[in-house]
Amino acid sequence: MTITQNPPRSDVERTDWVPACRVDDLEPSWGEVVLLRMRQIALFLLSPREVYAVAHEDPAGGAPVMARGIVGSRGDRPTVASPLHKEVYDLGTGECFTDPALVLRTFRTRVVGGFIEIELEAE
Repeated sequence: MTITQNPPRSDVERTDWVPACRVDDLEPSWGEVVLLRMRQIALFLLSPREVYAVAHEDPAGGAPVMARGIVGSRGDRPTVASPLHKEVYDLGTGECFTDPALVLRTFRTRVVGGFIEIELEAE
């Protein structure tokens, strides 16, 4: 089992690990969208053991476009740039490098038996 470098949960709400897709279903450094529990989540595969999940909605305008963002890095931090407004976000923390008032929602991920799972609030 592999867990990415997403930040640990600081709250006490109950969560579930929800299967999203197979690792092999994703192209490296290219975003794809999954619909889980009525929420669109953008997935980014950076290596077979490094998967990031963020909200598909652009924090600047709310458009569902983040999976079409440009993957890159700032130093050793993986990033995605919004395809509409070009703000650059840290894939692990959601921090916006270009506008500190904006934050991209992130989700913890793990790979189990070749499948990507995303941690979501329990129903």
